[in-house]
Amino acid sequence: MHFTAKGHENVLSIHRNTVEFTHETHLTKQGDCILAIHANYMLKDINPDWKKIKIHLKIDNIEDEIIAEYNSGFTNPHEMVIRKTNFTDQRTFAINADKVAKDIKRELVEKMKNKEAVLDITITPYF
Repeated sequence: MHFTAKGHENVLSIHRNTVEFTHETHLTKQGDCILAIHANYMLKDINPDWKKIKIHLKIDNIEDEIIAEYNSGFTNPHEMVIRKTNFTDQRTFAINADKVAKDIKRELVEKMKNKEAVLDITITPYF
């Protein structure tokens, strides 16, 4: 699965339990878990057989990745939340993540503070 998401001047990415990609086109500073907005993921692209996944993030020459467990109960077409904990709801894409907003490389976060920034997100099974 591959999709892109855009930057915004209010990206903080400092939350200690979650990181989020959203379809929303605006962001306030209260959204401190959001790494990127205007995400163009589609629910139909998600493989229901996924168990453990790798979420690869790339912008320019900066890359990072998150290893987590896919939540088969994820059904939200607008918000994709990755959690460090095992809490699930329909917004929770993945749980037990090894990284969340505060752990993402700060160079990548800085790039995402530019509204012209485009983040490439690739999600694959992790073995």
